[in-house]
Amino acid sequence: MAQQQQQQPLTPAGTGNSIFGGPAHHQPAAGLLAQSSLSSFSTALTPASAASSNNTYIMPNSPLKNRAAMDGYRPKVTRTLGQRPACLVNASVTYCGNNQIYAFGGFDQYTDEVYNHVLRLDLVSHQWNLVDNYGDIPGVRMGHTATLYKGDKLLVFGGENEHRTYLSDLIIFDLKTAHWTQPQVSGPIPKGRARHAAVLHEDKLFIVGGITGHDNYVLDDICYLDLKTFTWSKSWRFVGRFDHSAYIWSDRVWVFGGLSEDMDKVSDLWWLDLKGNPAFESPPHIGTLDRSGLSRSAASPRPSYPSAQSPVVGSSGYAANSRTAQVNPPSFHLKTYAPQAPGAISALKFVSGTNVPSQMQGIHFHVYSSGTLLDFVTPAATITSKECSLSALDLAALRWQKLAEGREIFKPGYRWHYCTMNEDGTKAWLLGCPTDPGAIDLGANGLEEYLSDIMEIDLRRYGFLGNNLAPESRITRPSSRTRHVETPSKGLGDDLAKLFNQPPESGSGTDFIVTALSRDFDEEEVMGSALVHAQVDSTGDSDADQTWLSPDTPTSPPIHVHRLILQARWPHFARLWSSQMAEFHTKKMHIPEPYSVVKAFLYYLYTDRIDPPDQHGNETTADLADVAGLLVMSNIYNIPHLRLLCVNRLSKELDVDHACIIWYCAGLSNEEWLRKRAANFCMTHWGRIVRTVGFQRLPRNALVELSQEVDSEGRVVAGEELDMMQGIGGGSNGSDGEGGRGVMESDGHEEEDGEEDGMEMS
Repeated sequence: MAQQQQQQPLTPAGTGNSIFGGPAHHQPAAGLLAQSSLSSFSTALTPASAASSNNTYIMPNSPLKNRAAMDGYRPKVTRTLGQRPACLVNASVTYCGNNQIYAFGGFDQYTDEVYNHVLRLDLVSHQWNLVDNYGDIPGVRMGHTATLYKGDKLLVFGGENEHRTYLSDLIIFDLKTAHWTQPQVSGPIPKGRARHAAVLHEDKLFIVGGITGHDNYVLDDICYLDLKTFTWSKSWRFVGRFDHSAYIWSDRVWVFGGLSEDMDKVSDLWWLDLKGNPAFESPPHIGTLDRSGLSRSAASPRPSYPSAQSPVVGSSGYAANSRTAQVNPPSFHLKTYAPQAPGAISALKFVSGTNVPSQMQGIHFHVYSSGTLLDFVTPAATITSKECSLSALDLAALRWQKLAEGREIFKPGYRWHYCTMNEDGTKAWLLGCPTDPGAIDLGANGLEEYLSDIMEIDLRRYGFLGNNLAPESRITRPSSRTRHVETPSKGLGDDLAKLFNQPPESGSGTDFIVTALSRDFDEEEVMGSALVHAQVDSTGDSDADQTWLSPDTPTSPPIHVHRLILQARWPHFARLWSSQMAEFHTKKMHIPEPYSVVKAFLYYLYTDRIDPPDQHGNETTADLADVAGLLVMSNIYNIPHLRLLCVNRLSKELDVDHACIIWYCAGLSNEEWLRKRAANFCMTHWGRIVRTVGFQRLPRNALVELSQEVDSEGRVVAGEELDMMQGIGGGSNGSDGEGGRGVMESDGHEEEDGEEDGMEMS
């Protein structure tokens, strides 16, 4: 390769080795941006060169000018204004689109008043307002659920009223008109309950678990309400839980967390298969109204509170609903045994693991996004923000990952009481109040307000695609009543993929050729084919003035594309095209990056996907090194959606072989969160990392920088000391059986291998 490089006077050249093997192609440094300036292209382009259609233009790969680097992300806490809610417990808090959060019901922890007020928080002005509402206004309740339906309706189900009666009614609140309606329902009405879970799926409202009855026993059933006919299905036995979360994804109902029938906090994951079961796929039979299910006499797990003589003014400045004296009429035991739910029921117990969040400590909020369970472990009286975390469980791989430490998310001095998420699954909000005496704003009665502050968390900064971009959201299970229709974006991408990289003689209509770096190197020396980074020679100069490729330069095989698609989908190309730069006068372009990365990048422009097909046209899974190269290209050419896809993939599949490459490319791309995650992974598995090809190919300054990621008090533990610590810890810690080594952090705890978390199947 050295001889070949000497024959390339018009292309970037050098003699060093890249971290991925092969020669290091010297390219414009990140700080030298003359090539991406439109004016520089005007001066570099001569009439003679422009007239030749055989010239090949070199696309610059320097980052765009004036783009601020991404700093470490930390969610911001904002103080709300207006009619802030009282110290509400067991209320419903729901994000309803249009930058609005609605709170309904609940009881005041200090006055024990139960409410049926509707409050709205504007996320732009951070103003709380009491909403005037009309129609069939429901009675006071707590422990109910409020589910957003079709973007403009809230479905309120169940709960417990001021008489300790468990409710089974459904009331609908129209967000546009602030009008309540109670539809006439049919079928076997489920038992009244509170602190259950409700989840919407294909015009069905699924209800799972909860507590009910005079002795507050835990329900283990699942049922659904068909929202097209307002008909209840029968109830089936599933899993006994309350204060839990539920989610429907990949044709399964998932249940996690909460309290069991023994009142223990649990970390078991349960799921029920829906696919192929007519009981779930077909609408329930329309029957008669089950009057026996309308009234449930029950008692609350909380102790009785005395009746107030007059309406008590809550800390928000408005009066609670007046109530009657508490009545606990005689009730009968409601517990009956429903049939087992159709479909396979599975459970998974997470026993231990570095990344498995303990459900016994802190206040947990469980939400779901794009096939992933998110566990916010927030501060409580017993733990501080340093002991908290944000963890994620991939429901496809059943693997936990720690996305961020608590100190990176939670500002000290706050307690969080509610969590809600947008429908897209890209943002979450925590609502709470300060705990420091000097920061607490007391309400009208001198009591603290539970929802005085809000923290917005952008999940895209942690690599989440959202429900609309996740592959699973594009898979619709056809039923006997509906015809499956492909989404336009997916159909268009599939059609364009058939034309990608097809020569024009095949009738594909391709009219443009893109080449990449030559593949003429020893494949065994290359760690994947991630981006060959920009370098500057010893004089501080780069080859920024090179615009045209030398005719004798070795390149990759041509990639046949459509110039119109590049113009429509690639903003940087479109800018150059609109200015009639070099690409306007030629049909060839060279991108000085590895072939597989360039091919994957162009395939993304056609399909919005990052997994290019193989030579036979079959879809493959892109190598992580290629995805890391794509991440850098997304930063160079400022393509946010591509960046999101890459961060999502790299964060989920971070492994030993690619950790160094991901860390290095995340640094080049200003992806601080991903870089920190990869660095922590490298520190945890240091003994294996230093033996990978990626580590050995790192530039010297990168090696020093990665080594400094360890804590300043860190040290290497080996030999007898490591054996002794492993004996105390009850197992090996990343040892490969050949004189294992571990990294000791400054707090005296050796990092554990987080690849295999303890699990039990049942």
